Amino acid sequence: MEKKTYIQAFCTIENNKIVLNGETVFESENTGFADFSKKAYQHFEIGYPKFFKMDNLSKLAFLGSELLLKAQNPNDENNTALLFANKSSSLDTDVKYQNSISDKENYFPSPAVFVYTLANICLGEISIRHQLKSENSFFIFDAFNAAFMADYANILIETQKAKNVLCGWTEFFGEDYKAFLYLVGNEGAIENTKQNLEILYNK
Repeated sequence: MEKKTYIQAFCTIENNKIVLNGETVFESENTGFADFSKKAYQHFEIGYPKFFKMDNLSKLAFLGSELLLKAQNPNDENNTALLFANKSSSLDTDVKYQNSISDKENYFPSPAVFVYTLANICLGEISIRHQLKSENSFFIFDAFNAAFMADYANILIETQKAKNVLCGWTEFFGEDYKAFLYLVGNEGAIENTKQNLEILYNK
């Protein structure tokens, strides 16, 4: 019999608003993501200067992970896997890097930008911040794939690859963005199912 897993906490970031477990915990006026993310960083007093060197996709994933992992038992952190996905991969940063090398008269390739031309770099940023040495994966889908995410997280826990799984849909391109992150474990009030994930994602 397949063991049930549960959504322990969840967070949504979009439209200049951060909602944690159904409650708005931060909101700012309608500005660009760069300004919004900086204000959110200051509001939550994160204190991690490397944040400002990250690309937008990593900042988006990082903010959500901070809220979900900071309340976690420190003993659980090294047993927390990362399972993320989006639609645009790292295209937002890819375009910026391409623009920096496409003009032969103004050829200024930036190593600081190039390093973020892989979507899974955001997982590295989260792992470094929280000293995670666990399994991590980043997938590309046309839309949030609740069935896949639920099944994959369940398998990681059932096969004891992880005690908890931080899952996330982190989509960023241009100024369009949405993050839906949630922490899955063996205990909780909301069962980790396709149906429940779709309800939470669309709230």
